[in-house]
Amino acid sequence: MRRSQLFVKTQKNAPADEVAKNAQLLIKAGFVYKVMAGVYAYTPLGIRVVENIKQIVREEMNAIAGKELIMTALQRPETWKGTGRWSDDVVDVWFKTSLKDGKEVGLAWSHEEAIIEMMKQHIASYKDLPQYVYQFQTKFRNELRSKSGIMRGREFIMKDMYSCSINSDDHEAFYQSSIEAYKKVFERLGLGDDTFVTFADGGAFTKFSHEFQTICDAGEDVIYVNREKGIAVNEEVLNDTTLEQLGVTRGELEMVKTAEVGNIFNFGTQKSEEMDFSFTDAEGRKQFVHLGSYGIGVTRVMGVIAEKMSDDKGLVWHSNIAPYTVYLATIGDISEQVDKLYSELTGQGIEVLYDDRDARPGDKFADADLMGIPYRIVLSERTMTDNSVEVKSRTEDKTQLVALKDISHYIAEKISESN
Repeated sequence: MRRSQLFVKTQKNAPADEVAKNAQLLIKAGFVYKVMAGVYAYTPLGIRVVENIKQIVREEMNAIAGKELIMTALQRPETWKGTGRWSDDVVDVWFKTSLKDGKEVGLAWSHEEAIIEMMKQHIASYKDLPQYVYQFQTKFRNELRSKSGIMRGREFIMKDMYSCSINSDDHEAFYQSSIEAYKKVFERLGLGDDTFVTFADGGAFTKFSHEFQTICDAGEDVIYVNREKGIAVNEEVLNDTTLEQLGVTRGELEMVKTAEVGNIFNFGTQKSEEMDFSFTDAEGRKQFVHLGSYGIGVTRVMGVIAEKMSDDKGLVWHSNIAPYTVYLATIGDISEQVDKLYSELTGQGIEVLYDDRDARPGDKFADADLMGIPYRIVLSERTMTDNSVEVKSRTEDKTQLVALKDISHYIAEKISESN
């Protein structure tokens, strides 16, 4: 993509009312636009990161037999009244409105009840099970406070998966496979070393759950971890019973500040019984479906990454999710040679943002750093005398000269090493 054709504008300053570091950086770098507190629009740059995160999640969900669909944001009250979760006393984040005929509707904050209602039309026999479905959906939550940028939005993108299993053993097997899949997701996002599977309160979902918490100074949670044993407990459920169950003592745990990036809930047959979601087993008996729910906040993860992977110059994206792999800049009147290099790199499948603007080199370099593009390539009249280009990694200060004929191979190797 040529910079002159890209809908993006960097800024030196973020809005005065924006206090979250992740949103400040993303706004300045041209990835998001703030509409109001907790509500952000995503530019073409931002969308590329969102889609890269989604693709990683999609691949890992497909690997455990997930099937992608998409539900509606508009929800009927009747769908949720059977479980009591239409009540504001039980779920206090509903956005509710009315249709022209006066009928009340809600904007989905989650989809457990909605997916059960749909699945009841598809599952009648044990032969119809198991089923694992997921979606990427815009959720709406009427948060009382929303000062954490895209880490806590009132409108955000989420991946939510729902499992329907024939019995507790099959459900538990899938539940554990989802934990492993989530670990792979966060590893590929560059968050693996700092993300812990955490025993937690189930909130409005169920009594207990497992959260995926990433160590982050801007996070709103506190967990207690034992890094050696890989055990983590949310402070909400830190008590003697929980410690005994997990086989640790308080003295073995380290307190850290974290941000929740994912969660999974084991409903068993509770919701099935509440909504009469059943099937006929091999002996002709009525049985209730075992259910699970599995969420990853896609835009929330993007915010956490922006908080953790940044410096005084701007964002520092992992190559797996960066909007472009290479920021190509030119110095001097050598457009023909740069155009040729641009075509060569893109022809090799390398994502390139080509800064073809008539701008000062310093401005181009500053934007490359601010946007967090993994590699910056500069072609100038000086480097052309050696038939080379100047290459700099976003995570390093030094530049090096690479032969022009070797640059595609060089970048491909670097990408492979980082993955």
